[in-house]
Amino acid sequence: MIHIVHVISDLDAGGAEVMLAKLVRGMDGARFSNTVVSLTDEGQLGEQIKSSGVAVHTLGMKRGRPDVSALPKLLRLLKVIRPTIVQSWLYHADLLSTLAVKLAGSPTLIWNVRCSDMDLTRYSALTQWTQKILACCASIPAVVIANSEAGKRQHERLGYRPRRWVLIPNGFDTEQFRPDSCTRLSLRQEWQVPGDAVIIALVARVDPMKDHETFLHAAQLAAQVRRNVYFVLAGKDTERLTSAVVAKGLAARTRLLGYCRRMEGIFPGVDVVCLSSAFGEGFPNVLGEAMACGIPCVATDVGDARGILGETGLVVPARDAVALAGAITDLIDRGPESRAKLGRAARARIEAEYSLPRIVDRYAALYADVQSGKSSAH
Repeated sequence: MIHIVHVISDLDAGGAEVMLAKLVRGMDGARFSNTVVSLTDEGQLGEQIKSSGVAVHTLGMKRGRPDVSALPKLLRLLKVIRPTIVQSWLYHADLLSTLAVKLAGSPTLIWNVRCSDMDLTRYSALTQWTQKILACCASIPAVVIANSEAGKRQHERLGYRPRRWVLIPNGFDTEQFRPDSCTRLSLRQEWQVPGDAVIIALVARVDPMKDHETFLHAAQLAAQVRRNVYFVLAGKDTERLTSAVVAKGLAARTRLLGYCRRMEGIFPGVDVVCLSSAFGEGFPNVLGEAMACGIPCVATDVGDARGILGETGLVVPARDAVALAGAITDLIDRGPESRAKLGRAARARIEAEYSLPRIVDRYAALYADVQSGKSSAH
């Protein structure tokens, strides 16, 4: 039995957190024992993880505030659990886990880096400081996992020189995320959108990297030339964008849904999913989820978005509202049959390359490899 403690900065519904939740639910319980430790609280995903039989512990740190008491708490947990491997997710968890493992002196450490061209100037001094420290410590973990080629390249530019890089992209449950034409009409009735409207969705928390400003500008441009286009914004804090939507003259055509626990319940009602991020993305979960649901996507050229979409969607430069609007109107003008064809190709691509069992198997193989002592650089 391989015992893994996963340490993560929080358990809100971001990309890393969602992938962790999927991973621990999907692993073979006869071979692996998983425990999840959040530096802060149980967030939006804690109960979901616990419902699958995985223990969740919290260290009680305030978000964005360092707390020295978290280190002895983590050390006590490691002493009780005695894991084979400590797997950390996200920068602050990487740093705390490194300190804990060095002091404990026993478990093997693995980092998991998620971001690509992150604009650190938009984030706190604490995050910037943490990033610089980690670059100096990157040879400590046995392995550093990246979920994107772009993320690996970016961290190498930042000075990361690990003993071993391993690329494992995000995986998607194609039973959970699948086409569902039956709920399309009911969703449109719930959103009070005409049945023949073309709905463009942006599924993203409000964060500088997600660049809602560019999306709303593109939406404004598209709405000026296509009378049948509507917009749905879902994700944490999107309900706070009312004034920005009104300023763009889009109030009548935009629905702000806020945080939605089950995103697969939204995708069947939309025709196109957008990724408008300006920086920082590695492997955007929203693309894989939308593609698995058979929805064509428009994405900015960030992270591995171009490689994920392949020929099944459109890619435009980041921070270019005109180009984004042009891609949106392109997919509107292609009509429903052409969009459906792209959607079928998108789902087939996820099934072939990024299905959840395939990705869980890659993590399992890495953990077994590390546990057997075969983690030398290559």
